[in-house]
Amino acid sequence: MRIAHVTPEIAPLAKAGGLGDVAAALPVAQARAGHDVTVVVPGHPAVVAAVEPADARLPVACRLGGETLWGEARIGRHRGVRLVALVHDRFFARPGIYGENHVSYPDNGERFGWFCGAARDALRRLPGGPPDAVVCHDWPAALLPLLIRVHGDPLDPLADAGTLQVIHNLAHQGVFPLELAHRLEIPALWLDEQGAEALGRLNMLKAGIRFASYVVTVSPTYAREIVWPYRGEGLHRELHARGDDLVGILNGLDTETWDPARDPHLAARYDAGDLRGKHECKRALQRELGLGEDPRAPLFGMVSRIDRQKGIPLVAAVAPWLADEGAQFALLGSGDRDLLAPLEALARDRPRSVAVVSAFDEGLAHRIYAGADFFVMPSLFEPCGLGQMVAMRYGTPPVVRRTGGLADTVVDVDESPEHGTGFVFDHPDPGGLRWACGRALAVYRRDVAALDALRRRGMQCDFSWTVPAARYEALLARARRRESARVLR
Repeated sequence: MRIAHVTPEIAPLAKAGGLGDVAAALPVAQARAGHDVTVVVPGHPAVVAAVEPADARLPVACRLGGETLWGEARIGRHRGVRLVALVHDRFFARPGIYGENHVSYPDNGERFGWFCGAARDALRRLPGGPPDAVVCHDWPAALLPLLIRVHGDPLDPLADAGTLQVIHNLAHQGVFPLELAHRLEIPALWLDEQGAEALGRLNMLKAGIRFASYVVTVSPTYAREIVWPYRGEGLHRELHARGDDLVGILNGLDTETWDPARDPHLAARYDAGDLRGKHECKRALQRELGLGEDPRAPLFGMVSRIDRQKGIPLVAAVAPWLADEGAQFALLGSGDRDLLAPLEALARDRPRSVAVVSAFDEGLAHRIYAGADFFVMPSLFEPCGLGQMVAMRYGTPPVVRRTGGLADTVVDVDESPEHGTGFVFDHPDPGGLRWACGRALAVYRRDVAALDALRRRGMQCDFSWTVPAARYEALLARARRRESARVLR
């Protein structure tokens, strides 16, 4: 099958979050399964550099504001897949993907509107032919299913292409003035409550939900959650209306990048059969962060975007108690400075117990996953989450809230002693997190054998992309059949 992914991010070239990891790993898994895979990405500077010298160049265009804006598709290879960088310097020759200093670019609607139109143009003329199916990732690619169907020409090269709209985080929808849709020359027929309009504005993600062949979310539990008002972010009716066309497929993990037996960022390597290297990683992490070098002190780690969604206020409330209990806490992340301030103050007050690094540091992230005894992830909601999977692969039992992909991947050790892989709590408040951390402390201090067994069970879980890629393959084939039948009618 010829598969195209259209995505605003691809790790490590242009990454703002987990979407970038998925867009890098899933296409590689599909290519290894024998498919012809293309990834279409905006021409961010690092992406353009990765495709040079380009194997081919194509002029691409999108109508915007009554004029044709031309750009260039530069085509190369990256990790075994075809990589297409859509180059338009006015829109993408910038330091950020969506913005800078936590402020969105004011022209993001134009930027990603042009990106969707130019992606449609490029996909029609790919070397070797157009794709059989197109995977559109999050709101920046969500106009594409609509644009493919706007003209309804059965002779269009993309007329029978199946489309999947993948929702990585429903909270981000790409909402802009309705005038943008007119400037993109989207017919008024598609701009009502049954189409891409919501509350008098253009909602790009709603367009993808309404017009894609199927809608995918990144975990089964999140798929069940978002059809209800409390988690549907205003789009629960549209999602509920898709019925069985809304599918949850759990993300996989790049098991080559995340492998404690081969990780070049670590002080020592280890695997489930020999955990001695993990103890050395803990000592090295304590030393690196200026924490007390005490092997008996349980170390809780966290690698996260600093955002209310990630449960940062819960962590700020519980961290002083952890320190009082003789535990240590290490946080790596950047984002909302106001949310981070209490933890930074605690780190200044108790530097031997608490360390906070406000930055993006890939190497340190690996070392926290390896060196921590437990990994904290108390998200208020979590579409999938990769951190808990990485933590388990590194033998670091996670402490998580039962929501979204966290509920699908972590088994509570008290609920299932034979199969447990972590500590799960339900109530999104400091008491719930403290209760779960208390259970982790009890295991750490009272039963070394049980802790090692818990670590090994997590390390033996299969979080590779093999099974998710096969589920995507089956759904893409169904999407292709559905659109082929529609065109024939």
